[in-house]
Amino acid sequence: MPRLLTKKSKILIADFSVWDRGKRTSINGNIEALLRFFASRASRVDLIDGPHPGSDRVCSRIEIYQNGKLKKFFLAKSSFLLYPLLKLTNVPKTQISFKIRDLLVVLEWGIFSGQRYKLFIGLESIYTLAGIILRGLGIVETVIYYVSDYCPNRYPQKWFNDLYLWLDRFCAMHADFIWDVSKAMHPARIKAGLDPKKSAPEIHVPNALFPHQIAYLPLKSLNNKIILFSGSLGIENGPDLAIKALPIIKKAVPDVELHFTGGNIPSDEERLKKLTKRMGLGKSVFFHGFIHDVDEFLRLTRGSYIGLAPYINLPTSLRRYADSVKIRAYLASGLPVVTTQVPPLGREIARKGAALIAKDNPKDFAKTVIKLLTDKKLYIKTRRAAIKYIKNNTWENTFTNALKQMGML
Repeated sequence: MPRLLTKKSKILIADFSVWDRGKRTSINGNIEALLRFFASRASRVDLIDGPHPGSDRVCSRIEIYQNGKLKKFFLAKSSFLLYPLLKLTNVPKTQISFKIRDLLVVLEWGIFSGQRYKLFIGLESIYTLAGIILRGLGIVETVIYYVSDYCPNRYPQKWFNDLYLWLDRFCAMHADFIWDVSKAMHPARIKAGLDPKKSAPEIHVPNALFPHQIAYLPLKSLNNKIILFSGSLGIENGPDLAIKALPIIKKAVPDVELHFTGGNIPSDEERLKKLTKRMGLGKSVFFHGFIHDVDEFLRLTRGSYIGLAPYINLPTSLRRYADSVKIRAYLASGLPVVTTQVPPLGREIARKGAALIAKDNPKDFAKTVIKLLTDKKLYIKTRRAAIKYIKNNTWENTFTNALKQMGML
């Protein structure tokens, strides 16, 4: 059993983020939430931030926080050794070169920082593997394997997918605790080969929001013609389905508008714009692009009427096992949700009355959206359930509950 976390504790967090125009974007492994929560509970928090492939920088950044304030930051020396290879492979997909970088940076900092850490939090398996090594060296006391994405069929190449599953199982067995953002992850992990008797204790640590982000407009202030799709625009997330459903929706609600916020891969947005043009929907579909400021994104979301999460049921989709940040953002803004059977969170909130479930085809998805657009009583009932569900979904509650289960608070 780990000892209690105290004000004298030191914490090491190894995480990732997408960097754009020289700044860390909101696409990251909950870095801001982790820093805010632990800064007031530890004397020192060290962050290792590894830019995600496709970012405008490739070298890992080390940030040191004391008493909640950033004291200094610098680039990891080991990143420079791999710099030519990192630049050559800097495209937005899993890159072995970046994984090697992540392993080396954690080991570099852990060994040469001169610190002893009460807690190590590693986002995904490579970072956690490094944390397990540091624990073996006596540099780290307790290792948390924090998992934001999991899929047993993640990669088409069998050898690479087998390696991915092996790393996940290794970390699940050798970390002190597992933090999964979705309740669907651990059963899938066991089904894929993890012996539950050898697993570290698994804790559900759902994504959350800051209190000021949970806010909604009065019903009369909403634009009841705007349906919103937010987040990544990859095919598996269903933006194409939303566009294909729109002509059917417009037959019932002619002046309805479909708005997109998000997407950091230009080719995805171009694909959707071509589809919009081909279907003659140019006056009804609007693309706002990726909004860096989370609070600004939420302000735009609050003015919409319905949040769409039309995930496609693909065998390789991470969404079958992951949490859905977009759904939580919709709920935080008071929006009823129309989703599919794919996301576990969608099924959960549908049972609570905060969402409607549709099949992942244009006809059924359109039919379900039309229900909410045209049935005022159903809309109000679903909206109330959404507001009730999300009201206590804060980072403070999420991390506090996790640490209590670990016996550290």
